[in-house]
Amino acid sequence: MYAIVETGGAQHKVSEGDVIRVERLAGETGDELTLDKVLLVRKGDDTLVGSPYVENASVIAETVENGLADKILVYKKKRRTKYRRLNGHRQQFTEVKIKKINIG
Repeated sequence: MYAIVETGGAQHKVSEGDVIRVERLAGETGDELTLDKVLLVRKGDDTLVGSPYVENASVIAETVENGLADKILVYKKKRRTKYRRLNGHRQQFTEVKIKKINIG
């Protein structure tokens, strides 16, 4: 059984027991979250597709960790003009463990 969930502007394919990284969500480590933007649920040969979301479907998840991803460097340059800019960025994330998929 798996589901496709939308969170933080991205879609994630999740099954029970999976640990995924998503955009930063409010809450502390150990908190339980309900992800209710479920786009698709597949159980065996049965598939429920939402338009845009599956009604009464949700995914229960537990927050494992809040943190910062690795730093990326953004470098801009224009030739022959002595124009150079260097910026760094570390994206915030929340690591969640999928506990249960509810079809409703």
